[in-house]
Amino acid sequence: MPYPEIRPRRLRRNAAVRRLVAETRVAPSDLVLPMFVKEGLTEPRPVACMPGVVQHSRESLRKAAVEAVQAGVGGIMLFGVPAERDATGSGGIDPGGILNVAIRDVVSEVGDATVVMSDLCLDEFTSHGHCGLLTPDGGVDNDATLAAYAEMAVAQATAGVGMVGPSGMMDGQVGVVRRALDAAGHQDVAVLAYAVKYASAFFGPFRDAVESCLDGDRRTYQQDPANVRESLREVELDVAEGADLVMVKPALPYLDVVAAVRASVDVPVAAYQVSGEYAMVEAAAANGWVDRERVMLETLTSIRRAGAQIILTYWAVEAAGLLRDGR
Repeated sequence: MPYPEIRPRRLRRNAAVRRLVAETRVAPSDLVLPMFVKEGLTEPRPVACMPGVVQHSRESLRKAAVEAVQAGVGGIMLFGVPAERDATGSGGIDPGGILNVAIRDVVSEVGDATVVMSDLCLDEFTSHGHCGLLTPDGGVDNDATLAAYAEMAVAQATAGVGMVGPSGMMDGQVGVVRRALDAAGHQDVAVLAYAVKYASAFFGPFRDAVESCLDGDRRTYQQDPANVRESLREVELDVAEGADLVMVKPALPYLDVVAAVRASVDVPVAAYQVSGEYAMVEAAAANGWVDRERVMLETLTSIRRAGAQIILTYWAVEAAGLLRDGR
C-alpha cells in the first residue's frame, strides 16, 4: 500500500502510544544487584573506577540489601573481599569467611523477600588471583578445583544462600556443584551457571573492586571472544549437568550471544552488565557526553530485547526507581 496510507509514525506520536505498543519491557524484578563486602571495614569504601559503587561493611551491606528489596529488585549477588588470601582460597570455604558471613547477614535481614545469590569462585580468595587451584607449573588444575567448588557450594548453602553462581569456567563445575548440594541436603538451592564467560577486557574495574591479585590472565579457562558455537556448547553442557539458569557475561558486547543462547535453551537466561560497561557510561556521563539515565535504561532494554530474562547490573536499584516512575 503506497504512502500516505501506511504511516508507522502514528504509533510513535506520543509517550502513551509508545508505552502501549512497546515490544520489550524491563521490570525491577528482572534486575539483580551485584554487591561487594570487604572484611574489616567499618564503613563503605567507594570503588574509584566505578562511581556510585562501594565495598560494603557488614552493616552497610545489610542496609543496602533492605534498600534493594524496597526498590523491588529481583535479586542480590554477593562477592566477598577477604582481608587475607592464600594459595588455595580457603577463605571461600571457611564458614567464618567474609562471603559466608555476608550471606548469613543478608539472609537474616531480608529473608525470602529477594533472591540472595553468591559468587562461587576462588579468585577473590586466592593469593594468585586465579579461579582455581594451581598445578606445580602454574596452570589451573581443573579437577582439583572442582573439589574445592563442591566444598564452597555446601558452605554457601549452609550459610543460607538461595542460589549459587559457579563462575570459574572449570569443565564439569555445574555437575559437581549440583551433586554436592544434593548430597548435603540442599536440593532447593538453585544453580545459576556462568555458562558463557568470555576472557574480556571489560572486567577491569571489577578486579579493582575485589582487589584482585591476578598474576597472568584467564584465557585458558574463560572463553575466546571470537567464538559463538563454543558458547552454545558450554551452555548445552551446563544445562545437561543440572543448571537451573544460564548466564552470559559480559552483556552489551555479546548481545548476539545472548540471543543465540536464548534460542537454544528452555531455562531462564541471564546476562551480566559488567563493570567495564557500567564504568564507560558513568565516565561519558560525567563528561557530559551522554544522557546518563537514558543510556542506562537503553542498555538494559537492549539486553532484555536480546533475550535475557534476568540482568545483573550495578544500576539495579536506581534503574528500578526510574522504571517505577515510567521512564
